[in-house]
Amino acid sequence: MARTNPSSNAFFALSALFALVVVPGASGLEGAAGKEFDSFDTGKGELRITFLGHATLVLEFGGKLIYIDPVKQYGDFSKFPKADLVLVTHEHGDHLDPGSIAALKAASTRIVLNGASRNKLGEGEALEHGKIMEAAGVSVKAVPAYNVTAGRTNYHPRDRRDNGYVVTVGNLHIYVAGDTELIPEMADLGHIDIAFLPMNLPYTMTPEQVATAARTIRPAILYPYHFGNTDTSQLTKLLADEPGIQIRLRKLQ
Repeated sequence: MARTNPSSNAFFALSALFALVVVPGASGLEGAAGKEFDSFDTGKGELRITFLGHATLVLEFGGKLIYIDPVKQYGDFSKFPKADLVLVTHEHGDHLDPGSIAALKAASTRIVLNGASRNKLGEGEALEHGKIMEAAGVSVKAVPAYNVTAGRTNYHPRDRRDNGYVVTVGNLHIYVAGDTELIPEMADLGHIDIAFLPMNLPYTMTPEQVATAARTIRPAILYPYHFGNTDTSQLTKLLADEPGIQIRLRKLQ
């Protein structure tokens, strides 16, 4: 559920711009029975985000389906509708699953990923950091994702050039960070409405790092994701003095 400060007129002015659903709904997406979703007004139609688990998300917009990091642990993708676009952040097995991608692929499906994942999968379009492409009615920009803390840099080394993505859907800008720590490039993302930030040690961020990232990015809505056993209430406490950033907790362990 969302954590909000009812006294903040600024927050409600922001959220009223695009939040259509402020509590979880049960997804009607074929294959996703029982999964939560939120819907948003993009100014150019409704966007629905279904939370399958961990880093696996589905975006529905304008009759198109965009799957982000689809892996079998969070869905039997043979039962889902075919993808118009698949985005993969990096090559780890909880993000890149060739079998799930094969199940979702149709002749017209575009698969976008970083170079190392392209080499591992053997197909798709490698999108370099800073590059923008158009597909499935949205704009996708690849941005860096990597570790910076000593002893952790081997998990997501900077020179492997893993991807996060900024997906522009209508008037909304959505940042899906991938597996990253707090990195300087976050200050250069520009306007972000919705952010998915990972929060599990030792692979990504601590709650303190996520709170700092949120204050840097300043999304109107923040979804902690990929959080494993991390206590999400820590993040809620750390951002209690930021009523302009609404934290939404969904089943994204």
